[in-house]
Amino acid sequence: MKTLLIGLLGILFAKNTFAQQNLLSFDEHNKYIYYQVVDMPALPADTLHERGGYFLKTAYSKTVVKWAGGESLKGEGKFLTYGGVSVMRHEKGEVAYELNIECKDQKYRFWLTNFVFTPYQRDRYGNFVPQQGVDIPLETASSRLEKKELDSYLDETGAFCKQWGDKLKSFMLKAPAKKKEEAVKKVVTDKW
Repeated sequence: MKTLLIGLLGILFAKNTFAQQNLLSFDEHNKYIYYQVVDMPALPADTLHERGGYFLKTAYSKTVVKWAGGESLKGEGKFLTYGGVSVMRHEKGEVAYELNIECKDQKYRFWLTNFVFTPYQRDRYGNFVPQQGVDIPLETASSRLEKKELDSYLDETGAFCKQWGDKLKSFMLKAPAKKKEEAVKKVVTDKW
């Protein structure tokens, strides 16, 4: 009975670890991409565009929006990857990405692509900082990184993309909160 239980847990764990890598696929330019089309019934394109912009401003405020025109948003951002065991966990590098959000009536699509890994190194003060001049596209990383490291980075990238997409969907479902403008007291200096 113990063997069966341990075997079942092992299979479930292995299925979960391989699931994140399967989230990324290759596009027509042989680059990793995370792509989704989401139906949003009864919402026009301009509302979806507004909510997508609100999402980028609030949830991912460090994302740089490069161009916003028509019903699409483009930007770029980065996230950190971690390594080590629980107490000794530290930054192993950062992955830069490009994002696109396009909106039409009652649906939107988004994709994250152009993942570029920048490894971190320890500086003379003991902090982990990016290595200057070392940028590795994830598509060609197999020649410069070990398979175990690359699998780890692809898993973290897939998990980040899934989390990003889930958060975008939750922002698209609800209307952004509008701030109440406070009445500003004006001081009149010509009357005493």
